[in-house]
Amino acid sequence: MFAYIKGSLEEKATNYVVIDVGGIGYKIFMSNISINEIGELGKIVKVHTYYYVREDVISLYGFLHHDELKMFELLLSVSGIGAKSAIAMLSNITPAGFACAIISNNVALLKKIPGIGPKTAQRIILELQDKLKSEEELTKNEQEEINFVQNNENVNEAIQALQILGYNKKEIDKAFEKIANTDVSVEELIKKGLSILSR
Repeated sequence: MFAYIKGSLEEKATNYVVIDVGGIGYKIFMSNISINEIGELGKIVKVHTYYYVREDVISLYGFLHHDELKMFELLLSVSGIGAKSAIAMLSNITPAGFACAIISNNVALLKKIPGIGPKTAQRIILELQDKLKSEEELTKNEQEEINFVQNNENVNEAIQALQILGYNKKEIDKAFEKIANTDVSVEELIKKGLSILSR
């Protein structure tokens, strides 16, 4: 319903901000990281939004960057994860770190996030890896048409991680053509990929 909201930042609280647009104040729930980054009161800000509707709740969730929004949507697709849990995760882990944890089966890292126990961490990894596998099946013919010369293991893992975050293979391949130095960690490659894909 709302793709983004742009207006004057009127209030910053522990887990939400209020943005004034034409005399109407929109209460938008955000991660602590985004609230700290959004800027000073009175500043004109633009926030990507997710309109969350359940039987007893209608809320707006906000994100400064597209990759955060994609991660939020992914987390909501996992059984047992609600909006509050998803936004709490965004307060404690970056999208790059999250994608890296999924690809490397890093249950220990996800368990460090408040409110995420070992079973939930395992379920997040399992369901999102399964989602990636099904997407790979659907785009198999597409991938055969793409001439992508990078066969480095770190690059392949970074590509899988970016696919988990919702980007398609063609977009990712184009982004990686712009990254000259591939001799870096998987997380660094994911960050570089996200900086290009989010433009």
